Amino acid sequence: MVYTHPRACFCQLRRLRQIRRRVGREVMTRLVLALVMSRLDYCNSVLSGLPNCTLDVLQRVQNTSACLICQLKMRDHISSSLQDLHWLPVRYRVQHKLCTLMYTIHHGQSPAYLSEQVNTVASQTLRSGLRSANTTNYSSPRLLTRFGERAFSHAGPAAWNSLPHELRAAPTLNCFKSRLKSHYFTIAFNL
Repeated sequence: MVYTHPRACFCQLRRLRQIRRRVGREVMTRLVLALVMSRLDYCNSVLSGLPNCTLDVLQRVQNTSACLICQLKMRDHISSSLQDLHWLPVRYRVQHKLCTLMYTIHHGQSPAYLSEQVNTVASQTLRSGLRSANTTNYSSPRLLTRFGERAFSHAGPAAWNSLPHELRAAPTLNCFKSRLKSHYFTIAFNL
């Protein structure tokens, strides 16, 4: 499993802290995005279903990154800085990635190995005559353990089915990503 090790991120943040006074906020933001946030976003869809204690460590990496950019002390409240930077918390970034992958699957823009993992409700022969067959919902496989909820075949459809229908009907991928980020942003920060 691909896992972003927090130690590598904190190492980069310590190095960036040394040059904080020599560069402006815009340059520091770009450096943090390139060296730290890219590590948090790489393959983060595999982080779905992990316990909060695991995601909290990655959230600390993101909080420390925001503190570095906004020149806050470690004890300062971070939510307003995350809002100013327009960064989703880590657990919502994971959901964002899952929903983006499901959008590409739904519109036939994904590789075959991903498309084969999920099925629409309408494609199931036993449900073809039901009202649910006319929706854009995807079915989740039956699971024998809670560990199976972490699999993309379950986590992807669960994230997709939880979205409002008007959000799923976005005409383009960029439009979908923008609306999805706004949707999760309002949920994360209670706006």
